[in-house]
Amino acid sequence: MQRILKEVADGRKTPDEAAETLRNLPYEDMGFARLDHHRGVRTGSAEVVFCQGKTPEQTGLIFERLSASGGNVAGTRADRAAFEAVRARVPDAAYNETARMITVSREKRLAGGRVAVASAGTADIPVAEEAAAAAEFYGSAADRIFDIGVAGIHRLLDQAERIRDADVVIAVAGMEVALASVIGGLVDSPVIAVPTSVGYGASMGGLTALLAMLNSCSLGVCVMNIDNGFGAGYLASMISRMAVGQSSGSDMPAVQR
Repeated sequence: MQRILKEVADGRKTPDEAAETLRNLPYEDMGFARLDHHRGVRTGSAEVVFCQGKTPEQTGLIFERLSASGGNVAGTRADRAAFEAVRARVPDAAYNETARMITVSREKRLAGGRVAVASAGTADIPVAEEAAAAAEFYGSAADRIFDIGVAGIHRLLDQAERIRDADVVIAVAGMEVALASVIGGLVDSPVIAVPTSVGYGASMGGLTALLAMLNSCSLGVCVMNIDNGFGAGYLASMISRMAVGQSSGSDMPAVQR
């Protein structure tokens, strides 16, 4: 709203154009979705699109409307078809295929601190990359430290200084998920544990990993839902901004389901 009013004051937008823009507040009814354009005004948390389950056409239309105001937009769990539909309507959209994230970056982000993103195995990288990409989207620097699981603990210990240098650590692991507890015993920063659905039958699609992380004996470990790399990256960006004395910005997310 402040941006719209400033554009009117500067002569870059007519009162009629401003009225048309404000008409979509507090939300825009698209028939298949109700976009909460007003969320940023109320909470400082703009919407992020959860693309899985939506058709490419729906995803493209949602991105088109959310990006019309000139702000930043992100979409999670997006496949290539969804991205192509978005890019047809929003040409400056970018796609991280490993993270399955679509991003449109136009506004300057608040500067965050450093986030270390550690994965136990290579199979955990898609979730870890989603976390790293989300942290970067919200202004933090992400240091990717992949395939350092405790089955070869010397790999982890060899990277201990890099991990300790971070303001917050994201530990992504499936199987027996010992990585989060071990890292929690090595660092003095918060650890965000992300259980993945990687593993054999007894992993129960990540439920075993989730319960194991919830039972971590290390202090300072919080736990996200199974495979929720985006949530971890967002939380890490909030923590890292606090570490460098920044307040929250207007592009913080609440997922558009």
